[in-house]
Amino acid sequence: MAVTGQQRRPVVVLYERIADAIHEGTYPPGSTLPSEPRLAAELGVSRPALREALLLLQEDGLLTVRRGVGRTVNDRPPRRGYEHIQPLEDLLSTGTPLRLRPLLRAVEEPTDFTTQHLLAPAGAELRFWESLLIGEGTAAALSQEWAAAEQVLEEVHPAFAAALRAVPAPATSMLAVLSGASRGVMLTAHSGVSATLLGQRRGEQLGRPADTPAVLVTQVVRVEDTPIMAAKHMLPSGAPALPVIQSN
Repeated sequence: MAVTGQQRRPVVVLYERIADAIHEGTYPPGSTLPSEPRLAAELGVSRPALREALLLLQEDGLLTVRRGVGRTVNDRPPRRGYEHIQPLEDLLSTGTPLRLRPLLRAVEEPTDFTTQHLLAPAGAELRFWESLLIGEGTAAALSQEWAAAEQVLEEVHPAFAAALRAVPAPATSMLAVLSGASRGVMLTAHSGVSATLLGQRRGEQLGRPADTPAVLVTQVVRVEDTPIMAAKHMLPSGAPALPVIQSN
């Protein structure tokens, strides 16, 4: 799990320390982690911070809690790297179908995030879609998607721009629309995963406390070297597991 930025919360650093130890074999697949007091002493951290990091590791699929056994390392812990190109609502719908509830469909000027990932110039107009993924009456994830400027989409593949203008139903993610309009044009993507807390606004949208641990997935979709979509997906604790695969 890679977290960028100069300032990182201690729990994120702790998360990475344990995740690295799992990937390096210090805690091999199938093994049981030491008890919380022992592990906290070994790592030199407080038990509340350790508990939050362990919760995030469990949510991210590296650990499983077994009654009477403790926390065990999954046999096939997910590796960090590329994500399969598939709409989030499909990736998370393992057994329980999710429906998408649109919160906002708007046009925005570039932010730091979209300037960095979509290379959007100042003054550009970018389509922005914000949606909740709902499963069994509970919000499972918050998704925010930005499309590249319409001129960029027209140059790369006119069907992309046309599909976003004429999206047939509001309960559809932007990636689902773009994938459906690709018509043989190959899409590639790269995703980054980081541990965080929901915060006040996202907590209200998801119906969770602001200090709820969550996994933040950032995603950039490209056609060859041109980024056409960037997204942030916030998955709070308890959300369906997100499959992640490694790519060289």
